[in-house]
Amino acid sequence: MGRLVRGLAADGRLRVLAAETTDVVEEARRRHGTSPTATAALGRALTGAALLAFLLSKSPRERVTLIVDGDGPLGGLVAEAGVDGAVRGYVKNPAAEAELRADGKLNVGALVGAGELRVVRVLAGGEQFDSSVPLVSGEIAEDLAHYLWQSEQIPSAVLLGVRVAPGGHVEAAGGLVVQVLPDADEEAIARLERNLAGVRGFTDLLVEHGLEGAARRVLEGLGLEWTDLRSLGYAEDAVPLRFACRCSREKAADALAYFDPEEREAMIREDGGAEVVCHWCGEVYRFSPEELRALGAEEVRCPDCGELWYKKRADGVEIVYPDPVCKCGRPVEAEPEPPSA
Repeated sequence: MGRLVRGLAADGRLRVLAAETTDVVEEARRRHGTSPTATAALGRALTGAALLAFLLSKSPRERVTLIVDGDGPLGGLVAEAGVDGAVRGYVKNPAAEAELRADGKLNVGALVGAGELRVVRVLAGGEQFDSSVPLVSGEIAEDLAHYLWQSEQIPSAVLLGVRVAPGGHVEAAGGLVVQVLPDADEEAIARLERNLAGVRGFTDLLVEHGLEGAARRVLEGLGLEWTDLRSLGYAEDAVPLRFACRCSREKAADALAYFDPEEREAMIREDGGAEVVCHWCGEVYRFSPEELRALGAEEVRCPDCGELWYKKRADGVEIVYPDPVCKCGRPVEAEPEPPSA
């Protein structure tokens, strides 16, 4: 399980968030079967999403989604996180790879390519805010720092890193965000800039010094003090982070319910049933012919076009057509009359 810690430096003028996400990124790699460079790209995005969720959110029910839409071989990636510590994500082409950089490191920028970064924030009440900025480098950390400045007017330093072992598993992963608050003085900012200029890579610091030690190196001379998160209700002095998806067998069945009965019968004839794969986590849900046929037991469809109007799930949740008129123009009814001859 990963963890996130918070603190202040420069007498409260610098806000600090740091996350160790090795287990989170390894679980994502295992589920999606990503190449080493795709693992690094996804891992940085997962860590960045977790950090931004705690930086931008005001409620435990809010979530932040990063959508990296680049023209490189990766095809794009998506990462989502909330302040409940749940993180999930995927890449479009998990097997995509790129040649190493000249310094021998994984070339995430080349794998991502040029494009844009979209950040979607979903608030507790369901309101959604969507903003985007051009990708600066495709290396994720610089792109997130650019977003925070351009869209949120938050001057920040963002450091992200993933080390992939020769065997392909994740050896270390984590990240750090330092937010410069409005009352920060020039001396503190200059010291932070000097410290950042001397950082070879956050992953190296993480491996050599651990999470808190890596953060102290970046904020050396700035009086970093960690926040006691136990006073905020956490069992330990850190927020636990985990790879967790909100998919379920019920949601997979809901997706199949939107296929009309003839299409579901075709699945039975051709494949002996149906298989639903969650793109977020790779979980596979299989449905037998009997289960597929049972989906139509408590559903109401338009007699004219077959559109699904109503379905009651096994757990009691009802799916209701959202409009009073079907897409074919027929008024939606709970128990429609059969079509006229």
